[in-house]
Amino acid sequence: MSTFIAEMIGTAILIVFGAGVVANVNLKKSLAFDGGWIVVAFGWGLGVAMAVYAVGQFSGGHLNPAVTLGLAFNGDFEWSGVPAYIIAQMIGAIIGAVIIWLHFLPHWKVTEEPETKLGVFSTGPAIPHFFSNLLSEVIGTFILVLGILSIGANEFTEGLNPFIVGMLIVAIGLSLGGTTGYAINPARDLGPRIAHFFLPISGKGNSNWGYSWVPVLGPVLGGSLAGVFYKTIFTGEHTIWLWIVLLVTIGCLLLALLVDKKETQSEKNEQLSAKGDSENGDVHFIAGSRND
Repeated sequence: MSTFIAEMIGTAILIVFGAGVVANVNLKKSLAFDGGWIVVAFGWGLGVAMAVYAVGQFSGGHLNPAVTLGLAFNGDFEWSGVPAYIIAQMIGAIIGAVIIWLHFLPHWKVTEEPETKLGVFSTGPAIPHFFSNLLSEVIGTFILVLGILSIGANEFTEGLNPFIVGMLIVAIGLSLGGTTGYAINPARDLGPRIAHFFLPISGKGNSNWGYSWVPVLGPVLGGSLAGVFYKTIFTGEHTIWLWIVLLVTIGCLLLALLVDKKETQSEKNEQLSAKGDSENGDVHFIAGSRND
């Protein structure tokens, strides 16, 4: 099996398990309905483990552009292979999302909330705030890639590594996932979001493209930063890339903060405008009453 096909199949398996557990506990009339966050966290973690077991021998089982970038920055993966891996991961994520749509076909119609349906495919923030949301994704993915590199540096019983990585995903979900739904994988979020946009899902609503850049950029920054951080701090190979990636990450976070401030000001202006229109309406009403 080629590495391209392996990454595509592996990522599809990941999404089938991951999006599948979210659909299982959130879509109406599923027998697992209302299963809760712990079920979701373990579903994603075991899904990652099963996917890596399936294709790890062929491609290393990255299944995540952030992991691919982190390994490349750390020197464990050739940069020439990065584009093909990311394309394969994106295609696999879309395929996995389509499979889940088909698997739960009658449940989309009986689930009324559009946001619940979108949540099966992609992530969203508990509290919308671009700076905080982006920071959460950076931190979560940093921990993921740093954890994978640290796990790889230890010796385990043969065949145990994928399971340990799966438990790392569970730990991230249980400890850090409640803020943004822990995408920590650009393909995991963007691929299914594209599928959501095109699939004929009953009453699906919009695909929330205004937020879609956060679960893409955050994991890219976090994974890349973890790669150069590990290379510099853990192995002692100093590189200018640590400071470059760190400065880019800080710059992106500051831009997100500016966007938040701009949106907050826009909301205040709209509220003031609405209040002014309301007061003017009251004046006209009173004046009209006096004329009567």
